[in-house]
Amino acid sequence: MRPMLDDLELPQVQEIVTTDRRVLAEHKPPGMPGSLLQNLGRRPGHVALWGVATGGGALEFVERLDALFREGEPVSFTADIVAEQRLERVVVADARVEELAGKPDRFVYVLTLREFTEPVEPAPAGAVDDALALDAAGLVDALAGALGLAPIFATGLEPFVGRLGGLLERVRAANAAGGG
Repeated sequence: MRPMLDDLELPQVQEIVTTDRRVLAEHKPPGMPGSLLQNLGRRPGHVALWGVATGGGALEFVERLDALFREGEPVSFTADIVAEQRLERVVVADARVEELAGKPDRFVYVLTLREFTEPVEPAPAGAVDDALALDAAGLVDALAGALGLAPIFATGLEPFVGRLGGLLERVRAANAAGGG
């Protein structure tokens, strides 16, 4: 089975390299030796491949490959080597094509494919839990009540302004005299 990208058969593939990385979080419990690892799943897989397109249809192949790259839409990908990875839909992240000098209708192509995962739909704007909304309203009310005490607090500090007014200059003078 030849590798296929969407409806495009990839001719003369010379090498396919897959990259799959797992995300692990390390937690160190306080007062205990060692640590715990939490498996957070895996990152999207990557596939890098290169091949050679030759013959009369090579230019059309290169043009179709360029169109897949420029569209940036997820497409299907099948290859024997990535069958166990369950890599079904990919986005062409990078595409490079080089025409071989002195060889008519011969192109070397290098592709980097990134696994596509369907984005999660955001929750509707009005989907806030009623209990959470009541808690938030209570906190806002408490904060508004506390802000009403601010003028009393500010006027209560007036007697100390005169005593503390030159505090910074006194600290600088003590520091300069060798106090620290």
